[in-house]
Amino acid sequence: MLTYFSIAKVGDIPEGEGRAFHVEGQMVAVFLKEGAYTAINDFCPHQGAPLSTGYVDDEGAVTCPWHAWRFCIKEGTWLDNPRSKLQVPVYPIRIEGDEIQVGLELPPEESETRETQS
Repeated sequence: MLTYFSIAKVGDIPEGEGRAFHVEGQMVAVFLKEGAYTAINDFCPHQGAPLSTGYVDDEGAVTCPWHAWRFCIKEGTWLDNPRSKLQVPVYPIRIEGDEIQVGLELPPEESETRETQS
């Protein structure tokens, strides 16, 4: 079940940059590009570098800070090899009031537990 988590406030992430957030045992990289927020897994699949600290270019790609692999911040696809199926997970983002929220798929039992604790 898709569950949303508040991770930051609107304005916390500078335009053209990313920030990492620990959400339910996962590291999520959230980017702000041209006024839109996007979220992908923060770990580069090559050697685990934090993608949130990479350079975001004008085309919406983040460059891994360790070995310069490039990933689309909207789709998570590996841009250096179009034939490859390699990609990083992508997460939905929504804005509720002034809060940036990221959606994660949780197992049904965890989602039910969260709903009863609210």
